[in-house]
Formats: sequence, structure tokens, C-alpha cells
Amino acid sequence: MTKKADFGLSSLSMIDYRSDTVTQPTPMMREAMMQAKIGDDVFGEDPSINELESLCASLFGMESALFCPSGTMSNQIAIKCHTQPGDEVICDVLSHIYLYEGGGIAANAGSSVRLLQGDRGRITAPMVKDAINPDDIHKPRTSLVSLENTANRGGGSCYNFNDIQSIREVCNNNGLGLHLDGARLFNALVEKKETTQQYGAIFDSISICLSKGLGAPVGSVLIGKTNFIKKAKRVRKLFGGGMRQAGFLAAAGIYALKHHVERLAEDHMHARLIEASLIKKDFVGTILPVETNILIFEVKGRYTAPMLSAILKEKGILAIAISPTQIRFVLHLDVSASQVQQTIDLIESL
Repeated sequence: MTKKADFGLSSLSMIDYRSDTVTQPTPMMREAMMQAKIGDDVFGEDPSINELESLCASLFGMESALFCPSGTMSNQIAIKCHTQPGDEVICDVLSHIYLYEGGGIAANAGSSVRLLQGDRGRITAPMVKDAINPDDIHKPRTSLVSLENTANRGGGSCYNFNDIQSIREVCNNNGLGLHLDGARLFNALVEKKETTQQYGAIFDSISICLSKGLGAPVGSVLIGKTNFIKKAKRVRKLFGGGMRQAGFLAAAGIYALKHHVERLAEDHMHARLIEASLIKKDFVGTILPVETNILIFEVKGRYTAPMLSAILKEKGILAIAISPTQIRFVLHLDVSASQVQQTIDLIESL
């Protein structure tokens, strides 16, 4: 496993479970960034960005791709490209596009949202079918279904691919687009032993994050058909997302895709080890099933979630109380096996 380097930042002395976005570039990734060939991407002349986009499109068997500063931007670009103002987007009530993107579906695309109460962030084909509005001038036009895999607020839950295929069939029968918020898709692929090509064949657009478990410092990639990405590039410009010599960042993404995918299984194993220690404690209630690198557990009895989070911080562990009763741990490449054991020892001492 990659060891944490000392860059003189006090936060790096903590064991940081707040998110997999806190990762630092590894020494080899930094070297790849320093060696990157760069140009002006708005002119389409950054060779590293062009290479990253080509790599992502090829990985998924899709036609084209677009490098974006963030997963929020790539999701919001996709939604705007798939919809018209006054349309409606179907998604789970726990979806990142609804909870954590600043109301962007309304502000950026002028669309409303049909929220479904799925299972840990995952919806089904019958639910989608029942949520499609009839052709009625009083109702918004249903135009897009958005799935999230893995589902963040579902505790890193993974879709069954057969369920996605069933949702695709509903979309086909009703003329709906199908978008994937795949911020942590590679976690799902590694855990479920699925392939990028399977996903590329079934979705109209896919957003993947490079800056979470894959460990790159910045960036996401939106993948789709050539005409869709041409439109997306115009929308990215509209959103202020045109970048210049961003090849340094793209080089980190290329390195991550080539070297940091299979190691995600270590994060999943570490999450399960911590889960096993939490199960024994009387102050821990329900733990969402641990499938990948996210661990969400209920705090009860002598602690509240904010209290326990504060105690952990005093002991050198950073974690987020995502509600008054729940704490989230997210495993990533900057948490070593020895740090996981330190965490387990502390939990067992409480």
C-alpha cells in the first residue's frame, strides 16, 4: 500500500476518514504530473487531457469524453444536456445530484426532480416506470433517470447490474435518457467484478471521479457519444469550466486509472475490519451493510454522533457526523493497515 508522505501539513498527522477526497497524490503520481505534456485545452491542444479523455472513452467503449473540474460539474453538465427547462429527472432521494449539488438541477437545467425512496440509494425498474409522468400539459415532461453507483448515502452500496439493465429497458420503452453518477463506480466494479465495458454499453452518459478513491488531486470525466460530448463541452464553457494548461491534473488522472483501481479492494477490506470492531460496542446501533469503502453507523446510548466524532478527533481520528445519530467513515489509499488497526484498538477501548 502507498505510504503517507510528510508534507508538513498537520492534517496528515491525523487518520482521516472524512472522505476519500482528502487523499494526497503519491510520489509516483506527482512525478507523472511533473512530466506531463501540456497545452491550451480550450483550443483542444492539451495532449495530456486529450490522452485522458481518449483513455476514458476507450475504457468504457464509448465514443468521447470530457475532462471537468469536479463530479458536481460533470453531473450537472450531463443533466443540462439531457433535459430541457421544465423537464423532470427521476432519482433516489439520497442521490448526490439532489442532496449535494446546490440545487443545480433547478438552477442550471431548469428541471424538477421526482424523488424515489429506494433501498440505500438504489432504485428499481418498477419504481422508475411508476414515476414517469403521463403526456399531460399539467405535468413536467419526464426525460432523464439518474443512478448513483456506488451510493454515497447508502453506505457505498452497489447496484445489481441486472437491475440496471431492467431500468435501461424502461428508459428505452419510454424515450428517457439514463445517466450514471459514477463518482465511485470503480469501487463497485472491483467489488462486483464487473467491467467498464458493461457500463458503457448501457448508459447514455457516465460521470467518473478521479479525485476520490483513485487518489488524483482534482477532476472528473464525463463520457458519452460524440454529439453529446460536443454539447457538453459548450455547457462546460457556460458553467465556467473551460481549463487551460490543465494537463498536470489530467496526468494524475491517467496515472490513477492505470495504477490505483485494483487496490480499491484494500479499502473495502479495511472498512469491513472496522465494521467488525464496531459491531461489538454497545453505543453502536444499525450499521449499513458494508459493500465497498464507506461505513455508516448509528450512534446510540451514551454518545451522540457529534460527541463521538469529537472524541475520535481528540484521539487523532477524523470522521464526519452526517446526522445527529450517524457517523461516516470513508476508507482510501492514505489510510494504511496499521492506521486501521490503531482505529480498531481505539474503538475497542471506548
